[in-house]
Amino acid sequence: MDNRLKTLFQNNRAWAKSIMEQQPEFFEDLSLQQSPKYLWIGCADSRVPANQIIGLPPGEVFVHRNIANVVVHTDLNCLSVIQYAVEVLKVEHIIVTGHYGCGGVAAALAAEESGEVHGLIDNWLRHIRDVYRMHRDELQALPDFKARCHRLCELNVVEQVRNVLGSTIVQQAWGRRQKLHLHGWIYSLEDGLLRDLGI
Repeated sequence: MDNRLKTLFQNNRAWAKSIMEQQPEFFEDLSLQQSPKYLWIGCADSRVPANQIIGLPPGEVFVHRNIANVVVHTDLNCLSVIQYAVEVLKVEHIIVTGHYGCGGVAAALAAEESGEVHGLIDNWLRHIRDVYRMHRDELQALPDFKARCHRLCELNVVEQVRNVLGSTIVQQAWGRRQKLHLHGWIYSLEDGLLRDLGI
C-alpha cells in the first residue's frame, strides 16, 4: 500500500482512539441510529467540509456534495438524498451552501465570457451558465472577473434553493405540513465564515 494511504489509516486510528478516550460510547451510539436535523447540499470542493465548518460531530448533518452545489430536477442522486433526508430522516432544515472561489462557478463564468471549453464537465456547468444568462446584465456591470465570480456563486445558491423548493419532495412535505425550512448560505475560504443569503 502507498505510504500516503497508510498515513490515512494511521490518522483514522488516531482519530478513533481520541474520540473513544473522550466519549467511550460514541461509536456504539452512532451506529444505532441516524437522526440529523440538517441536510447540507454543498460543493465537492475539499476545502469546504460541512461538519467542520458548522462545528457538528458525525451523525448531526446529512450531506450531499457535487460540483458547485447544483440541484437539478433530473439528478436522481441528489433527489434521492433529498427524499431520504425529508421523508425518512425528517430533517428540519435543508441548507444549500456555496462558496466564494468555487472552481465550477469560475469555469462556467469563463465559458460564458471567453468560450473556454473544459470537456465533460461543461454539461454539468451548463446549469450554472443558465444562472449567468438570467443575470447577465447585473454580472457584466461588475468591475472584474473575481467580483463577477463571487456574485455568480451567490446567485447560483439562490437558484439551487429555488430548485429544491420546486421539487415534488419539498412540495409534498409542505403539503403534509411537515416542519421543513430551506436556507441559502455562502462560505468564504478567505475567512472561514458562513453568510446567510437571506433566502
